[in-house]
Parts: sequence; C-alpha cells; structure tokens
Amino acid sequence: QVQLVESGGGLVQAGASLRLSCAGSGRTFSSNTMCWFRQAPGKEREFVAAISLSDGSTYYGDSVKGRFTISRGSARNTVYLQMNSLKPEDTAVYYCADARLESPVSESYSLAPLYDYWGQGTKVTVSS
Repeated sequence: QVQLVESGGGLVQAGASLRLSCAGSGRTFSSNTMCWFRQAPGKEREFVAAISLSDGSTYYGDSVKGRFTISRGSARNTVYLQMNSLKPEDTAVYYCADARLESPVSESYSLAPLYDYWGQGTKVTVSS
C-alpha cells in the first residue's frame, strides 16, 4: 500500500514563502514521477509541478513558473515544493501525487488521471 503524506502548509501573507513536503512510503519510488496539484474552493484541481525521481527533470504549470520550485529529497521518496512570492490566488489545498511515468517529465504529465496515488492534502492560505 502506497502512502503519501504532505506537510508544511499554513497561513502566510502575500509575498511570503512556504516549503511543502511530501513523504512517500510503501514501495521503491526511484523510477516514478511525483507531482503537486492544488485545488481552491469551488475550482477544479490544478496542476502545479512534476518531477522525475530518476533524472530530476521538471515541469511547471504556467501560474507558478518562476515562483515555485519542485525538488527531490536525498531519500528519493520525498519531494518538496518551495513556494516563493506567494499570492492570494495561491490559496488552495495542495496535494502530492505519484505515478509510474518514465523520465523525462513533459507537459503531458500535468493530467491528474495519470496519477495513481494521492495524499490527503495540506492547506495553504495566503492573505492579502
């Protein structure tokens, strides 16, 4: 059974930074792709960023390019999302997900149905 656990969410002011973490357990993750999605109240789930655990290639959603950075942890079953210059429109529940997708990451990896396992989410609130 694969489990993904997110942490690091909270309430911050616009312009601040947060780092989210996603820790996976249950099997070997080295050849998979992990990603972050987010869902704001009343809106559809939105792709944020993805990373290949094998070659480190990344892909970002347009709304976060240049502000957010996804990275792998040294344990290779941990993924981080560094969020800088946060805006009120970044307010959402952020979900980590995992899929057996080969490297390199590409735009096609931004589709939620591709991902097999999901965490329960961590809430990020950005005040103006």
